[in-house]
Amino acid sequence: MTWELFNVIGTIAFALSGVIVAMEEDYDIMGVYILGFVTAFGGGAVRNLLIGLPVTALWDQGTLFTIAIVVMTIAFLFPIWLNSWLKWGHFFDAVGLAAFSIQGALFAKSMGLPLSAVLAAAVLTGTGGGIIRDVLAGRKPLVFRSDIYVLWAILGGLIVGFNAASSTWELLVLMMAIILLRMLSVQYKWQLPHKKTAERQAES
Repeated sequence: MTWELFNVIGTIAFALSGVIVAMEEDYDIMGVYILGFVTAFGGGAVRNLLIGLPVTALWDQGTLFTIAIVVMTIAFLFPIWLNSWLKWGHFFDAVGLAAFSIQGALFAKSMGLPLSAVLAAAVLTGTGGGIIRDVLAGRKPLVFRSDIYVLWAILGGLIVGFNAASSTWELLVLMMAIILLRMLSVQYKWQLPHKKTAERQAES
């Protein structure tokens, strides 16, 4: 039940995130659907490949496909409340990151995999769809930008992996905490250490 809850939340959030990026890039309706689908389901597909599940497992999510189509259609037909990427895009992306990183960690943990696999599943499920979305849209992926992103997926994986949160309400609190931390990192431009080459420093 908990696993399915986070699956639904992540699917809706990342589908909306994909729609927003597609609309920002002025894609037609097919581009909106394609970008929304790869954002919502790309991370799970990459995770499944890594942990040894068949790719065909992706097609067993008929209900989630329906939910994604309905959400994307409504967002495309009534885009007034989705006009600002800076206001809503980061938020929906943060919700997807939080929900899917927790869902990926729970999925790997339910298979009895070690902590390293739980962390990898959390990161790939939480960030994979967004990376594919940004690459297809010709944008620098959020995970590689200076503001903190992937660290929050690792945090979710660690907490689930060490059984620090297991009940539904504890996991929901964890999800809200990851969303808050992600939005704070955007608002206040929190950064991980990074370096530029001498040539890049000269250019800037």
